[in-house]
Amino acid sequence: MNATALIAEDEPLLAQALQAELARAWPTLQIVATVGDGDSAVAQALALKPDVLFLDIRMPGQTGLQAAAELADEWPEGDPFPALVFVTAYDAYAVEAFDAQAVDYVLKPVQPERLARTVQRLQQMLTQRRQHATGVAAPDDHTLQQLRALLLAGDAPAPTLPRLQFIPASVGQAVRMVPVGEVLVFEAADKYVRVLTAGSEVLIRTPLKDLLPQLDPAVFWQIHRGTVVRADAIDSVSRNEAGRLSLRLRGRPETLAVSRLYADRFRAM
Repeated sequence: MNATALIAEDEPLLAQALQAELARAWPTLQIVATVGDGDSAVAQALALKPDVLFLDIRMPGQTGLQAAAELADEWPEGDPFPALVFVTAYDAYAVEAFDAQAVDYVLKPVQPERLARTVQRLQQMLTQRRQHATGVAAPDDHTLQQLRALLLAGDAPAPTLPRLQFIPASVGQAVRMVPVGEVLVFEAADKYVRVLTAGSEVLIRTPLKDLLPQLDPAVFWQIHRGTVVRADAIDSVSRNEAGRLSLRLRGRPETLAVSRLYADRFRAM
């Protein structure tokens, strides 16, 4: 069957090997682009709308999982979301996570027999999608659930870390200790994370992904790939004409976007 694909792989030789094996296993598959980093994968996928995405897990900038999560949030309503295949060097934890979520993956170096099974599953999936194209919503709830679980699991076991009690932040020549009990929002901003309380804002250099394992998930809810909020401070949640959610917090003036990946928390709306 005819289909299009994008390959995101930062090692050129491995990208060439994957493309060569795909040409043998699926001769009618058209590779519309090959990119070497997660940001380019997102940009090209949104521009080209391929049927399949082969995403390397470890790439410069965004990982393959992070790129898939951004695409899930930015993908236009009504367009079929690409079938996802993650490319990874053998890692027991990554493979276990993919298997648990029934997400397909390709191991490096590419194994023709394994790739042939992946191609067969992709062709079956695309055939079923085209036969039931009417009313396709993309990405669907099942895909979002898979991505949420994979992002939570990561590709390695999370270390057991003590809960944060204070956030040390540089303020001029001093270090301010911000009690976590006062924090309403953690928001990724370029190379920093904004830490917002009811009356103040500080910047810290600790990445949001490193903060998350130290926060109580019952207290702090992730609502976007770059935003975590205090759940008991949520004042209201609204939906716009396009169906996208946003929320307001008591004590803060901002309106914060809720991504598709985390909208299920507010499903009753």
